[in-house]
Amino acid sequence: MKVLINKPGCVGHARCNSIAPALYPLDDNGYIASSGFSVPAGQEGLAQRGARACPERVIEVRDTPAELRQVPPRG
Repeated sequence: MKVLINKPGCVGHARCNSIAPALYPLDDNGYIASSGFSVPAGQEGLAQRGARACPERVIEVRDTPAELRQVPPRG
């Protein structure tokens, strides 16, 4: 899963950060500091909740296509 952020559209509500501060860090002016990232395993729900909290809708969560996911071989 990947998160893409339209940084110029951020107006500093910081709602994403209040939900998931480790995923959505803020810069010194209170705006989103990242333009995007790969979501760490187990943090998918927080990433989605943080994105939904943004009233400006500048955060997009994209699921990784199944063919690109690393699946451990079955043995």
